[in-house]
Amino acid sequence: MMLYRARPGWRTFRPVVDRLPASMSGALAFGAFAALVAALAVVGELHATWFALGAFAALCALLGAVSRPVAAPLVAGTGWLFLNGFVVHRHATLQWGGAGVEGARLGLFAAAALVLSLPAALPRRRVRVQLLPTPDRVRSTGD
Repeated sequence: MMLYRARPGWRTFRPVVDRLPASMSGALAFGAFAALVAALAVVGELHATWFALGAFAALCALLGAVSRPVAAPLVAGTGWLFLNGFVVHRHATLQWGGAGVEGARLGLFAAAALVLSLPAALPRRRVRVQLLPTPDRVRSTGD
């Protein structure tokens, strides 16, 4: 017996998928952003460019897809700390570049994490579907 969920009024069914809790999402975000900074260093993109900002936003969206919406501020904050400390100002020094610039970066990361985590928070109803066993052989149509 498998459990499926469907939104009220919809006819499509999706398997029940558990999202990561906020604490696990934060730990995963810390490791993922550290790996992204290392990958950007190998490529030579440890500069405050659109490429680095886009890579961080894409990773925020990817982490948001496997996390609950509650974890979006944690993922966004971790991404902002790694971007600010290792890409923008380098050498692990955090500096404040102004409320407009830093707020826009943090807002972009939070929005990217929320966009893919919100569909999991929509209300769904549980539907039980019994799986029928497949026959061992196919019946012939009477050749």
